[in-house]
Amino acid sequence: MRPAKSNAPRKHPIFDGLDILSVEDEKFDRIYPAKIRQLSAIFWTPIAVAAEATGLLVRAPGTRVLDLGCGAGKFCLVAATLSDGRFTGIEQRTELVAAARAAAAKMEIDDIEFIRGNLTDLDFGNFDAFYLFNPFEENLHGHKIDSAIPLSPALFKHYTQHVADQLGTRPLGTRVVTYMGYAEDIPSCYECEETRFGEDLKLWVKRRGYPARLNISASARRAVIAAPKAGNRHARRTFAARRLM
Repeated sequence: MRPAKSNAPRKHPIFDGLDILSVEDEKFDRIYPAKIRQLSAIFWTPIAVAAEATGLLVRAPGTRVLDLGCGAGKFCLVAATLSDGRFTGIEQRTELVAAARAAAAKMEIDDIEFIRGNLTDLDFGNFDAFYLFNPFEENLHGHKIDSAIPLSPALFKHYTQHVADQLGTRPLGTRVVTYMGYAEDIPSCYECEETRFGEDLKLWVKRRGYPARLNISASARRAVIAAPKAGNRHARRTFAARRLM
């Protein structure tokens, strides 16, 4: 389900006059420089996934959505085209933020913001809903975008706990959508209420209060939410992204 929009999805000359849902990911990704485009199959949200996530997150006009670790901004760009939400992406890499801003300008999207910075410096209280495409897994092993920012298992733990603490303070009914990963950053006060794309896309809704630092362990959460099956989760992430393109 997609959120209602006052006008039909925008048609863009840069996409041969097609509306966003008719554009293949490969064609959309041409809006980025070649170096960034090549990362799309692993790191950027596919259009079909972004559309479903938008429908789950934007429940009223003006819903403020934060994309944590937005990369080149593909989720925000698609979502802003499809809904009346207001989208903000935060990303540490200067090159990716520049690419996201340039893409927004090409698409003539004004109601969108891309922030270069660390999410630990951001006030989550300024947002109503949240989107996470496995933003911290680079800190563990496997696929990495580059070496432009510090990466370590300690940072993975730090960021996931910080996000869990911040989400825990949000009001009851707050919505979070995660794509891929094990959802270590989702505190136990949230319930997984919908899944799509073979359970790779999950909607979480806050249903009770959050006792800080007492959220469910990551290992227990894996069993509860039926996380991706054993094996190479990086390969699974790559396959899932590619099969939707």
